[in-house]
Amino acid sequence: MIEVKNIYKSFNGKAVLKDINIVFERGKTNLIIGESGSGKTVLMKTMVGLFNADSGEINYEGKNFIAMDFDHRKEIRKEIGMLFQGGALFDSLTVEENVMFPLGMFTNMSVAEQRERADFCLNRVNLKTAHKLYPAEISGGMKKRVAIARAISMKPKYLFCDEPNSGLDPKTSILIDNLIYELTSELNITTIVITHDMNSVMEIGDNISFLYNGEINWKGHRNDVMYASSPELNNFVYASEFMKKLKSTMGNKSH
Repeated sequence: MIEVKNIYKSFNGKAVLKDINIVFERGKTNLIIGESGSGKTVLMKTMVGLFNADSGEINYEGKNFIAMDFDHRKEIRKEIGMLFQGGALFDSLTVEENVMFPLGMFTNMSVAEQRERADFCLNRVNLKTAHKLYPAEISGGMKKRVAIARAISMKPKYLFCDEPNSGLDPKTSILIDNLIYELTSELNITTIVITHDMNSVMEIGDNISFLYNGEINWKGHRNDVMYASSPELNNFVYASEFMKKLKSTMGNKSH
């Protein structure tokens, strides 16, 4: 579990995060949604220590990450898996070598042990025959699955996913959503997903936090998001013409 308490963050005097309070539950997919510029990415980067909060706490299993020294922060970071928006694979390494990379950097495993772990993770994301291929030789959806395999290679307690469906077609997006959802439950990890994708919200949103102008505007479950009373959330959810038409067929069910 990760608990964010009273987090504030400003850049050049402009407040970007204002009194953020969220509990990210273990074994759940915890989604952060909101418009561009609402503070989602800044919140994620603050949670993993890429930005320093101005004030507040970020507690990993009750231990305040912000108050830790460098060495203790490093230990927490070893328990974090990151799925970057573009995948961030190394073009010069094979699929297998990409997954092995963090194992070589942060563990004392032998090369044989690293390869065994990488093969296990690649098999888990249904990439049984892509081990020796290079990123340029595989599809966008396969690249995301390689990135997921790399993110779980260190057996993380926490998984951060930044727009995991970015650039993918709808069918592949659903496959990636389902994979993240399955791994979260299977490995009992705390998963945080930043997304604009309403399909993801409706499919895997165990806990949803909607950021608006740097503040938490609404929290809830995917079953509640379509009927929320927040005008700002409704404007976000029903931004497309398709969603507006869907809303009109639902009738007035808001509560």
